[in-house]
Amino acid sequence: MQLKGGGQTPYCRGADGRAVLRSSIREFLAQEHMHALGVPTSRSLSLYVSKTDTVQRPWYSPGSRSQDPDRYIYEPTAISTRVAPSFIRVGQLELFARRVRFKQHPTATQELEKIVLHVIDREYPGVIDTQLSTPEKVVLLARQFQGRLASLVANWIRVGFCQGNFNSDNCAVGGFTLDYGPFGFCDMFQPNYQPWTGGGHHFSFMNQPNAAQKNFEMFCSALRPLLAPYKDYLLALDQVQDGFSKVMHSQMKTMWAAKLGLSTLTGDPDADVDNIDADEAAFNVLLSELETLMKQTPVDYTIFFRELSSIPSDLSPLQKSFYENVPQNTANDTDGDTNSTEIDKRWAQWLDKWKTLLFSASNANATSARSREKISKQMKLVNPKYILREWFVVPAYQQATSGDYALIQELQAVMTQPYAEQSKLVEDKYYRLKPTEFFEVGGLSHLSCSS
Repeated sequence: MQLKGGGQTPYCRGADGRAVLRSSIREFLAQEHMHALGVPTSRSLSLYVSKTDTVQRPWYSPGSRSQDPDRYIYEPTAISTRVAPSFIRVGQLELFARRVRFKQHPTATQELEKIVLHVIDREYPGVIDTQLSTPEKVVLLARQFQGRLASLVANWIRVGFCQGNFNSDNCAVGGFTLDYGPFGFCDMFQPNYQPWTGGGHHFSFMNQPNAAQKNFEMFCSALRPLLAPYKDYLLALDQVQDGFSKVMHSQMKTMWAAKLGLSTLTGDPDADVDNIDADEAAFNVLLSELETLMKQTPVDYTIFFRELSSIPSDLSPLQKSFYENVPQNTANDTDGDTNSTEIDKRWAQWLDKWKTLLFSASNANATSARSREKISKQMKLVNPKYILREWFVVPAYQQATSGDYALIQELQAVMTQPYAEQSKLVEDKYYRLKPTEFFEVGGLSHLSCSS
């Protein structure tokens, strides 16, 4: 268990160690939402707010379209309790490895070994044999973390989540989501979506696989001093590190295939092998065309895939996800003709291609065993209906400042059932496009990292 916002610790770097109610509510709701989405994460245990204590933080004026906070406000302090097998991050292993490299003290190597073995005991119990030697354990740890990290990031993209600041200090060695600071769930699909004003392109939505690879490289670098006397194990570690991009690519392919209902492209043993290569080529083209169309229209990422999960007979259900009158600064950069009639025609062609591939010859065994309804049901277990959009959370923490927690409780109830078909009232309120007036608003479409 870990208290966040409980006051100064040795790691505050001179700050006050406090968290405000606003950011604490965001993390409290997000952790349980991510767990319900099936994405590995730390969990929320409790959230307390002070009735008397406040701290001053930079934040946005109502309706501000500034990128950075434009004023200072006093906000209530809060303490959240989060739980995880451990809270060790890649950055902590880097710190211990750096002490070894710079020979900062005589027991630096032993300390690095101890924290790595502790990681194995806490995060990988039953996965790595305790009877193995340390070099064997280290290589297996790298291989296990490689798989978990690639799977985690693919899941983030599956549900439209952008961590915002995915550096090694925010990368848990257990392979789960940690530190909900400047995170965000994308409304309109944008490959370069970045909720944090200080994050830059390198931590943007579709660049998260590359950020993960950098973190994995840092992880392997931190393990390397333990294998210095063992050339064979060093070579094995290098091979694991070099294989990350292939594993990441495989996880992303599996994820996109699942979102599109194309399960046989991910290794279905009943698939017709002779047609897999042709279907995979068609799948790659289909995915590329889809990304182009989603940028040019543009579309709501969550609503589009949820509507697609019903396997619509025509384009009209998908058009529920299409945005109109999007502010120019928010729209994706696209090339080519974006005439609405032409775009609709291309969408209809894409939909026909998708359904052809969905029911293609290589999928025949799968589709005969599971009806159209079963395929739709499976897709709806992959593509959530409800996500924790920032414009849902803002009024919740604003009301909580006045002691009204009803909206927090409502959001928690809705967002812990993200795949369920909930009531008509819930659907009307939480399954809809982002209102135009909310685009580009500070603290709602983008935010600073202050807590």
